[in-house]
Amino acid sequence: MQAASWPSSSAKTSSSEPRPPTKYFLYPMTSVLVLGELTEDMTLDPVTGELIAAARQIGDDIGVALLGTELDAPARAAIALGASSVYTVEDPVLDGPEIDPKVAATTEVCKQVGPDVVLVGKTQDGRETGPRVAFCLGAGLAQDCIRVGTDAETGRVVATRPVYGGSAMATVTFPGDGLQVVVMRGRAYEPSEPDASRMGNVVPISVDLTSSPGRVRNIRTVAQASEGVRLEDADIVVAGGRGLGGPEPFETVGQLADLLGGAMGASRAACDAGWIDHSYQVGLTGRTIAPNVYITVGISGASQHMAGCSGAKQIVAINKDREANIFKDASYGVVGDWQAVIPSFLETVRDLVDS
Repeated sequence: MQAASWPSSSAKTSSSEPRPPTKYFLYPMTSVLVLGELTEDMTLDPVTGELIAAARQIGDDIGVALLGTELDAPARAAIALGASSVYTVEDPVLDGPEIDPKVAATTEVCKQVGPDVVLVGKTQDGRETGPRVAFCLGAGLAQDCIRVGTDAETGRVVATRPVYGGSAMATVTFPGDGLQVVVMRGRAYEPSEPDASRMGNVVPISVDLTSSPGRVRNIRTVAQASEGVRLEDADIVVAGGRGLGGPEPFETVGQLADLLGGAMGASRAACDAGWIDHSYQVGLTGRTIAPNVYITVGISGASQHMAGCSGAKQIVAINKDREANIFKDASYGVVGDWQAVIPSFLETVRDLVDS
């Protein structure tokens, strides 16, 4: 494939400044490349399906880049979810946690494929890969987006992202005509139902990773045992905060989450206090979640925390402070001491489960 290059551009927040003269272009098709990801057992990560669904809001020509080994099954899964083409880069080094080889591989795929837009998930890898690829290609970058579309006049991407700790939403777009890189929050879009009858192309791309800089080296990997659904994938999340008063109440929070078939979370204050591991933290500097139901216990609702759960469909707040900020965003609220509320709630849930 012929390598493509793009002039430098950057994401720009819309404002009241006069707009430049309108330019009209013909846009027969916008090409979107999704940076796919794999799970630890080498299956297609759900975030890839979410990004494919987001890509449909931008264009019809949707490609997926997959990096690693044993990519045949994940490639078929991506096509079933709506990809027109899957571009694979097979190399064992891409199965590891090092980011530099992934950046090099993704950059080369972009050069060979020449997409108009690259969509990246805001995952542990994606939040590092997206900005670095944008820099390598002199492209515009929009971070932490929750919605995407296109400008009717220019055909350029228009994205919505939270700002000021989630207390406001900004609409950003890309001036010029260069490549556009958009990093999307998890669960911003629902994946389509897979259709195994869909047809698509699988295109292997050869990338020489021996010259990759490799400035960061993984010294040791420590596996943390986990049970149940992942926090980011849970439809129901029950989270505790500073109002619980100590580590012991998190056992009760965990019991409620288990009964509801969900996952347990926590506020940064609770994690910083050492009551629970930071892997449970929800917020701007923790995990971003978008469950159907988010139950908070003793969480005040600071803007940094709300930035991590703004995608929740329904928020149920339990807090003894009726002035707590969490009630401004909650669909349902209970003003009361959690020690009086949660036991009866648990008992009711158990009765419903047993019946």
